[in-house]
Amino acid sequence: MKDYPMIMTIKSTVFAMVFILLSCGNGKTQSNPENTTVTNTEKQVTIETKKPLSRGRRGMATLVGANQLDLYLPLLKNKRVGIVGNQTSIVFKSAGYVHLVDTLLSRNVNIAKVYAPEHGFRGTADAGEDINDSKDIKTGLPILSIYGKDKKPSPEQLANIDIMVFDIQDVGARFYTYISTLHYIMEACAENNIPLIVLDRPNPNGHYIDGPILEKKHQSFVGMHPIPVVHGMTIGEYAQMINGEKWLDGGIKTELTVIPVSNYSKTMPYGLPMKPSPNLPNDFAISMYPSLCFFEGTNVNAGRGTDKQFQVFGSPFLNSQVLKYEFTPKSNEGAKYPKHEGKLCYGMELSPNPNSTIRVNSIHLEYLIYAYENTNDPKVFFNDYFVKLAGTETLQQQIEAGLTKEDIVESWRQGLENYDEMRSKYELYK
Repeated sequence: MKDYPMIMTIKSTVFAMVFILLSCGNGKTQSNPENTTVTNTEKQVTIETKKPLSRGRRGMATLVGANQLDLYLPLLKNKRVGIVGNQTSIVFKSAGYVHLVDTLLSRNVNIAKVYAPEHGFRGTADAGEDINDSKDIKTGLPILSIYGKDKKPSPEQLANIDIMVFDIQDVGARFYTYISTLHYIMEACAENNIPLIVLDRPNPNGHYIDGPILEKKHQSFVGMHPIPVVHGMTIGEYAQMINGEKWLDGGIKTELTVIPVSNYSKTMPYGLPMKPSPNLPNDFAISMYPSLCFFEGTNVNAGRGTDKQFQVFGSPFLNSQVLKYEFTPKSNEGAKYPKHEGKLCYGMELSPNPNSTIRVNSIHLEYLIYAYENTNDPKVFFNDYFVKLAGTETLQQQIEAGLTKEDIVESWRQGLENYDEMRSKYELYK
């Protein structure tokens, strides 16, 4: 890895058994179409992917950054520590896991404050729901919200913090807001001269890049930087890119330390031990999220209010003679008021092939196009949120103009090649 100002990456040769991982997949750029086939049935679409090709790297298991205590505990000694985390901030044990906060407290680390992103410290709040300041029931620590009116910690919220630790599991999509939270944490730390440690974790969608590049005029909390929808970076790599590309306000840089994942390649499949957010209940939902989240900017429900979030899609306004899968969204955890609540929706159920790895290698834009072609009124299919998610007006225009998936994907190619060249400067893993 190359050296960059204000960035320090700590490496380790220590390995521990956390998950047994299998390596598969292809290169780091947009995947080849032949790696994925889609089989249509009347009610269900089966996603078929290639099986693993070989054992994981050297047959070993991965070791996430949080588990490498010997590397970052010395940096926390005699410091007042802030933690940016949620339910995914865990240290794995031989059996089960322990939350990072509990682990550090047991090592006599002086944790002063905890900062909670979207969905809250325990990861149960709805998407978009404001998070309020609170106190952790178990530890009594103050929990400060960084998702609501203010998404960047204020100097007052950072008072009495000597060093900050960021440890949140990402899923590799531009509109998944934990990387936006990372941006604001880095900016706040830089402005207040607080060093930041990022405990890295694998990206379950890190084996490919895909989608349109965000245009600056469409910058928002669901898309802050000129990257594709599927960015192919871990949270640690992404932090390095934010610093290196001078994306913080005024081009300032954070004093950044990344504790990388040991024995990890992005070609390895990685199953998450818990939901990273309420509406990503399993590995298949996580793999389909970059494809189906576009429906959030339409009048189609992507499974919120069901137990198959981001594994089905449907709407009362889709052609029930063509799209025959039915479901009725109901209020549940993570979706108190789901789109089309209590209304019968017609659409598709997606399912992984049970005989293959749950792994998707490209954005499945065909579902969005198919739904648009079978909506009752195309004029009201898209809403204003769609352009924010896409990061460009072009994608909606292309679909409305009747372009094929292949033509749309081809229009992304140059942007992806340019992004991949930029990304390579900050990669810790191949």
